[in-house]
Amino acid sequence: MIEAVETPSTAPLATYRGEPLLELPQDLYIPPDALEILLDMFEGPLDLLLYLIRKHNLDVLDIPMARLTAQYLEYVEIMRQKSLELAGDYLVMAAVLIEIKSRMLLPRPAASPHDELDPRAELVRRLLAYEQMKRAAHKLDQMPQAGRDFQLVQVWIDKAVAQAFPAVAPEDLRQAWVWLLRRANVNQHHRVTRDQLSVREHMSAILRRLQDVKLIEFTRLFSPADGVPKLVVTFLAVLELARETLIEITQQEPYSPIYVKSAHGLTVV
Repeated sequence: MIEAVETPSTAPLATYRGEPLLELPQDLYIPPDALEILLDMFEGPLDLLLYLIRKHNLDVLDIPMARLTAQYLEYVEIMRQKSLELAGDYLVMAAVLIEIKSRMLLPRPAASPHDELDPRAELVRRLLAYEQMKRAAHKLDQMPQAGRDFQLVQVWIDKAVAQAFPAVAPEDLRQAWVWLLRRANVNQHHRVTRDQLSVREHMSAILRRLQDVKLIEFTRLFSPADGVPKLVVTFLAVLELARETLIEITQQEPYSPIYVKSAHGLTVV
């Protein structure tokens, strides 16, 4: 291992295995390709073309084919000297550029100047599509990625800690027992009984009341203290008496009190 030492010019140039070197060895050989610097890296022929267009501020919709082809061939010649396999795809694109350049140099018939499309149209379409995909890939690369921009956090839980149960205090047991008693009281069985109510008996009771007063307000026929079942039966009795035309139900005007009176002077025993 050679260690560089920063010392004045009279000091050793380096130290090799503990011994100082005062001058460079005469038999030191450095291969020509020992150091190689790659300034530009391209992902294909379209990437190189797009680089040349953007570098020289060329209009992608009106490409000067002669200028672009010359610059492209210079890059291809450099790559061909380095690696023939790498330059294979680039040589195919060079042939396409030369073909487009040749077609543009050929004269066109004067009678039909617009019959033939621009020879550069297909190349322009491919360049624009490639540039759009390259921008989309760049945006995706800028998004946060696990392992590059952030790390995933993993939590490890010991089984002994997970299986440990807390102690139960006597007060907790008392509250649980009180809760059970409350549920038992709520869920206890109830016996439901049924009252025998007769509509006919209530009809007779209403007619007897009408014999004494002749005219009574509708609401006075009901007693809320008797409960809902008796209210319903009383209302059914009133409707049945009205259907049999035994009583008359009248009202002077809308929203005014409703009155009930006996019809035809009936007498109920």
